[in-house]
Amino acid sequence: MDTFHEFKTLLSAHPVFAIGLLLLAGYGVGKLVGRFGLPEITGYILAGILVRQTFSGIYPEGMREAFAMITEIALSLVALTIGAEFSLPKLRRIGKDVIIITLVQILLVFAVVSGALWLSGMGLPFALLLGIIATATEPAATVAEVHALQARGRFVDYLFGVVALDDATCVVLFSVILAVTARLLYSTRVDDSAAFIQVLRALKEIGFSLLLGILAGWSLHRMTQRRKGANEVLIVTIGVLFVTTALAVVLHLSPLLANLATGALLINMSARNHRILRTLEPLTPPVYALFFTIAGAKLDFQIMADPGLLLLGGVYIVSRAVSKYGGVYMGCRLRGIPAAIRRNLGWCMLPQGGVALGLILLAQTSPLVTRIDAIEVNEMLVRMLNIVLMCVILSELIGPPLVRMGIQRGCEERAQTT
Repeated sequence: MDTFHEFKTLLSAHPVFAIGLLLLAGYGVGKLVGRFGLPEITGYILAGILVRQTFSGIYPEGMREAFAMITEIALSLVALTIGAEFSLPKLRRIGKDVIIITLVQILLVFAVVSGALWLSGMGLPFALLLGIIATATEPAATVAEVHALQARGRFVDYLFGVVALDDATCVVLFSVILAVTARLLYSTRVDDSAAFIQVLRALKEIGFSLLLGILAGWSLHRMTQRRKGANEVLIVTIGVLFVTTALAVVLHLSPLLANLATGALLINMSARNHRILRTLEPLTPPVYALFFTIAGAKLDFQIMADPGLLLLGGVYIVSRAVSKYGGVYMGCRLRGIPAAIRRNLGWCMLPQGGVALGLILLAQTSPLVTRIDAIEVNEMLVRMLNIVLMCVILSELIGPPLVRMGIQRGCEERAQTT
């Protein structure tokens, strides 16, 4: 027994073993939960919890840097991909209606959720962060139901357009809010720095992050322009991605915003740059699996018994659901969208999953936040992760039926009125 304990301790102390174990566990449990109709992300999170319970030393202090690096790489890939969604031809194609609906819904959710959490006793910077995270929508459930129902028509066109633009806009706004709130938190610990000065510094960091991303995008475009082999393009792309992310961290900028700008510039400079994103596709499954398994290994379920946390979780879930549906309805009304779409589109926007978890994990590991080095800030971020997880678990249980109902009613009512 002692030999097994020593063996477990030795292996758990090695980052490579920990990463391999988390990856294999995430794959296995992800496949298992998939048989019950649950998304693989749920399996990854459960795998992280199981591994941490079995190997108690799987997440020691000494591994924080290794795990933080994986988080940075995963979110850099996400940011680069999402940045490519802001293609000007694509935005023109999806139309003004979709853009207006998305913006109205995001602004209302941000205002309502932030305000409700703040009035419930949460500090304003944290309430703002959760408010913008609440705007994220899980597209997987929506796409799966549309395919299962073989739905077609104008309702589905609006649905896909809003879902696609929603997460991309959420990530951009989150990057801005994170920079501002981190500065506000920092200002409370620096006697000679007023809050408005910190906001100005945050805006400067945002500007330099975008500039870094633009330079990286231009460099990547030039370096891959005459490269024909996919392997060459992949090597150069990963190199630029890592350098951009590292520079952003060292310079106290936003890696997320920098890589968003890189993706946006690439896709608008040349349609041929789509191949850059395609070369990264084989890397994303293992990186994302590891990313969410690590998230599960970091969860602390003892906090779930806290009545205060349960209250804030309930406020977050209810205020998000009401403002999500109401925001979509208001946006449709402003644009004169038919009642069949207006009444049912909001039901399809309620699920929340990987993007929201990814953003709160980014907040935990962001250099903008970690330099504050305050115990109460770290504790609050852990509580926020559990609040988002509560919403994700609930949305996985009731989200798909609501999405199915919205699609069926939207398509049927639309058919009856045409």
